[in-house]
Amino acid sequence: MAEKVAKVGVKKQKGYLYFVDEKGDVARTKMARDGREKGRAKVEVVVKVGVKKKPGYLYFVDKNGDIAMATKAEAEMAKMKKKWAIESFSGSHITCEDCSYTWQIRKRYSKPLKCYKCGSSNLALLDENEEDDNDLF
Repeated sequence: MAEKVAKVGVKKQKGYLYFVDEKGDVARTKMARDGREKGRAKVEVVVKVGVKKKPGYLYFVDKNGDIAMATKAEAEMAKMKKKWAIESFSGSHITCEDCSYTWQIRKRYSKPLKCYKCGSSNLALLDENEEDDNDLF
């Protein structure tokens, strides 16, 4: 789905949002929910890469800290798939992979797979059912 554009290997720190800026460099900004004051956040360039962006593609920093690109349609499909998976878990009990805390998923939660005790995202639960979900889209 996503194609690696540049191997950068950025080590991500908690509390920052990493993205590819308009010049094609890896930049970061402090997340608002992590104690940042209101208003425009200070953007800090982490690594100068200078990736040439093509129109119609979404560029992002992947799990490995590298720059990847996907068509905007693929990005939208991934978003829909995640939404569907969360709705399919609704009413289920989830057990955190890190701390074994258990809770019931409800649709109204903004981050239903995030552990409220340790903060783990538990997104691996979505990947377990990926093969079953492919025929739905």
